[in-house]
Amino acid sequence: MLRFSPCVEMFWPDAPIEERVRRVATLGFDAYEFWSWWDKDLDALEVTAQDNGLIASACCVRTAFTHPATPSILAPEGREPFMLAVRDCVDVHKRLSCPSFIVTTGNALAELSAAAQHAACVAALKAAAPIAEDAGFTLVLEPLNTLVDHAGYYLCSAKEGFEIVDEVGSPAVKLLFDIYHMHVMGGNLTPQIVPNIAKIGHVHVANHPGRYEPMLGEINYPYVFDRIAAAGYDRYVGLEFKPSDPDLTSSILGQVLTMS
Repeated sequence: MLRFSPCVEMFWPDAPIEERVRRVATLGFDAYEFWSWWDKDLDALEVTAQDNGLIASACCVRTAFTHPATPSILAPEGREPFMLAVRDCVDVHKRLSCPSFIVTTGNALAELSAAAQHAACVAALKAAAPIAEDAGFTLVLEPLNTLVDHAGYYLCSAKEGFEIVDEVGSPAVKLLFDIYHMHVMGGNLTPQIVPNIAKIGHVHVANHPGRYEPMLGEINYPYVFDRIAAAGYDRYVGLEFKPSDPDLTSSILGQVLTMS
């Protein structure tokens, strides 16, 4: 059975984030996720989650994509700042019981070749991996689509993402396979997911077009979920979609929960 964690950044935007976490708990989920931790009240999040029996399944490392002032991990000078950013995640991991921290590459750098950027990304992850290993969490590298949502983003294929994971060679570095993003970039979803299931540390879902709930769109999520579960995936599946009707957010999330 798959375990789902709603990304509270996507739901109930008018409510404080602590209230969104409480709503997730009332719907029957045992985890939530979000993006940036550095602009949140971690004390309030920690208390709210503990009071409602939830963990944070994932949040972001403060990398180039999420914090533009930080040097890119696609350049050699980004390695040390990235290591410092991963060290900052250790306390967040302890406080929120967060097993996965999302790594994004940011946009491609015009001044460097693709091979040089690939190598710099591998080097940064290799340097930071022991920090994650010692702390007991996983860094999950996320490819994104460049056709609809993230023009210019460097890592836009799962194939290269898996190659980076292989080159890093750490149990604490895996791929975040976002089914929506990888569908936009060409599909071929389960043939990429199933043989690489051990390299996947987190999954995100939304349907296409519109980035709406899994039940609404051209991706056959019942089939995809069955294949992922049968492959032995035992980590969280993040619900990172826009509800097609925001007034029915709770009902839509409840329907997704029954898909597990």
